[in-house]
Amino acid sequence: MDLPDLNLLLTLDVLLAEGSVARAGRRLHLSPSAMSRALARLRACTGDPLLVRAGRGLVPTPRALELRERLPQLVQEVQAALRPAAPPDLRQVRRTLVLRSSDGFVENFGAALLARVAAEAPGVRLHFVQKLSKDSAALRDGSVDLETGVLGQELGPELRQRALFRDRFIGVVRAGHPLCAGKPTAARYAAGQHVLVSRKGGDTGLMDEALRPLGLERKVVATVGGFSAALALARGSDLIATVPERHTRSLREGLHSFALPFASVDISVSMLWHPRMEADPVHRWLRQSLYEVCAAERAPDS
Repeated sequence: MDLPDLNLLLTLDVLLAEGSVARAGRRLHLSPSAMSRALARLRACTGDPLLVRAGRGLVPTPRALELRERLPQLVQEVQAALRPAAPPDLRQVRRTLVLRSSDGFVENFGAALLARVAAEAPGVRLHFVQKLSKDSAALRDGSVDLETGVLGQELGPELRQRALFRDRFIGVVRAGHPLCAGKPTAARYAAGQHVLVSRKGGDTGLMDEALRPLGLERKVVATVGGFSAALALARGSDLIATVPERHTRSLREGLHSFALPFASVDISVSMLWHPRMEADPVHRWLRQSLYEVCAAERAPDS
């Protein structure tokens, strides 16, 4: 079954309003012959002559009179459906958006983001869910609207991304730890006991790779799944936690932080979303809000 050409709705609306092929053609910027062909298509599509000659003019059939009452609203609805969505009144939006992120990210940036949402879109609710893996299936199936994290090989090729900030790793120990006194060196760092952050439960990480060219090896005595847990262990023991600086800013209060005494890789924290949300105006506003919250303090502290 052939689908009707929706452009014919507008053509018929103008034809019935003008009651003249010539006037309708001028209004639609079509030649008389093109307008006549359009009327022929409309007659074939509806199975009705629609406009018939009466003397020197055209008069509508009963079917045409019936359609004339309905067409203006139909044309408006089709035009509204096919034009870009108007910017929403954020204060009238009622919606829950799901953000998947690590605890550290929420603890550092969640309060500022919530304050922004409360001021601009008080009817929007943010549901933060914990990021336990880098699997992007939740973005694909729509159970998660937006995600933050360090990009990995598991990232689906169709996902959209935008960098939020770059971060560097630092060492963190409790107040009074031996590394608080004197200048930390790579050898002193490696000689301590360490807590490793690994979601997959591995026993080595980026710092081990950075120490290897120096002929050094650190002793990992505990492995945890997140930076919050690593810092909690460092706070109550002599363990050394190595964590991203900006990502853990609010978690390190009362702890001693120091720059790593050897070269290590920086990381880039990004937000990720599925392309079906690309043009959604509320989602676009949330993405921009999160970007601006993270951009408020670009430079890492020292």
